[in-house]
Amino acid sequence: MNEKVFVRVVDSGARAMEEIHALHRQGYLPEDIFVLAHDKNHTEYLAGAADVNTVSVEEEGLIQSIANWFRSRGDELRAKLESMGCTPREAEAYEAEMDRGKVIVMARVRTANRIF
Repeated sequence: MNEKVFVRVVDSGARAMEEIHALHRQGYLPEDIFVLAHDKNHTEYLAGAADVNTVSVEEEGLIQSIANWFRSRGDELRAKLESMGCTPREAEAYEAEMDRGKVIVMARVRTANRIF
């Protein structure tokens, strides 16, 4: 199955929640929606409050997940974004946005399951 990722950069946790609700209304399933913030606790809080996912071993793979233990937070975030389908350049730009306090909301677009 071919997968792409939809990415939205938002200014706050409240805006992330709005974006997540909009994705639900568009038919995205909770298991296909992810949230990512520079602070791990903020990421976990938002994911729990919205009942969506964080980028985990399932998306990253075991090797990348273990490697993240030894990376800086910026390197870890870029690796997570790339594991979701972002290019290295996109991952760098999104990570810079998170450095400025922005939140990333992502959704997997499963092209085999959608009609365009």
